[in-house]
Amino acid sequence: MLTHTVVYPGTFDPITNGHIDLVERAAKLFERVVVAVATSEKKAPLFPLETRVGLAEECLQHVPAAEVVPFNGLLIDFVTAQGSHCVLRGLRAVADFEYEFQLANMNRAMNPEFESVFLTPSAELSYISSSLVREIAGLGGDISGFVPPNVAAALQQQLA
Repeated sequence: MLTHTVVYPGTFDPITNGHIDLVERAAKLFERVVVAVATSEKKAPLFPLETRVGLAEECLQHVPAAEVVPFNGLLIDFVTAQGSHCVLRGLRAVADFEYEFQLANMNRAMNPEFESVFLTPSAELSYISSSLVREIAGLGGDISGFVPPNVAAALQQQLA
């Protein structure tokens, strides 16, 4: 079954240049890329859901195929509701693979038609993670190379 839509789920707390790179890459492969911003109370995000969605929308304006949508619940249900059976996951390092492999197999066990597509970010972005960006920003470090200016400003304001 062909799909024209891929769903890229995450907390995006905050969205980074690495996330944006993956959306841009996915937009070359799929007609529609749904950036699914998860509520993720379990992770206790720094930013509220509405802020994370707004920052992602601002950062992805230049990608016509990208659509930012908040979500809560089972990923396979959300993906199906988006008219897809395909999810995008980023792999930065070998350590990511084991966790992502387990998730992919669990999702496929719940829905045999569910597929995971793995993309790697550009080499110069492969070390960036939202948690590291939050930590550096919290310690007053320069995060301008890791996130767009609107995200850097939002982080500074949130941590002030």
